[in-house]
Amino acid sequence: MRPPDSELALRVWDPFVRVFHWSLVSCVILNFFVVDDGETLHQFVGYTASGLVVARLVWGFVGSEYARFANFFPTPVRLRAHLAAIRAGRHDFQPGHNPLGALMMLALMTLVLALGLTGFLQTTDLFWGEEWLEELHAGLATTLIALAGIHAAAAIVIGRLERVNLVGAMITGIKRTRNGRVDVR
Repeated sequence: MRPPDSELALRVWDPFVRVFHWSLVSCVILNFFVVDDGETLHQFVGYTASGLVVARLVWGFVGSEYARFANFFPTPVRLRAHLAAIRAGRHDFQPGHNPLGALMMLALMTLVLALGLTGFLQTTDLFWGEEWLEELHAGLATTLIALAGIHAAAAIVIGRLERVNLVGAMITGIKRTRNGRVDVR
């Protein structure tokens, strides 16, 4: 057992995961806040974001230990155990994504793919100028921004509560925690 205030440092996020994360963040920010709708640059950035997600999905099966979905997929059992720990006031250290973080990650990636698909469909003869598809695309974009904001806020709040530098870990790849307030499994 470690002393109550010892630091635990674990290399978690490989370079691919970190580059994927920050590249996707850049694509989302560019397309929502900078690039005008329907422009070639908007389409290029959107398809780049979709390509990044597809690459991450592949990496989820063949990548490093903490990048693999099998390591963190939010099964009902994992979700119940994580929620029970939260209710009990325990902060179980999750080397990779905790189950709620994994659920958010999968939701964000699904939204990016749905945006890519609805954006592409708007360029086809079958759906050109369809208002309902444009509205769906805009609604998905707004939902993505809202969930991304929740994701960023949760990383900061949970990081403070559990004394884990989650943002720093996504930059350096190393997750650090003060073991005194965290149960390490």
